[in-house]
Amino acid sequence: MSRPRKQVLLRLDPAVHDALARWAADDLRSVNAQVEFLLREALRRAGRMPADAGGLPRRGRPPSTPDDGTDRPDER
Repeated sequence: MSRPRKQVLLRLDPAVHDALARWAADDLRSVNAQVEFLLREALRRAGRMPADAGGLPRRGRPPSTPDDGTDRPDER
């Protein structure tokens, strides 16, 4: 079971936010996911990533095929 996620209020200069939003869009991420990605990368590079840190949550839509092996949801 995953741990609850922490919420953080972050104030940014509008120009920094705009640049971050463009970068996130280029990487097909939300701004929030991009910030978490960048923070994790900085922690990893600095040797400060906690050993018990969970992975990044899977984002986006669930797979289009159902788990029962059928190709379409209405083929059950």
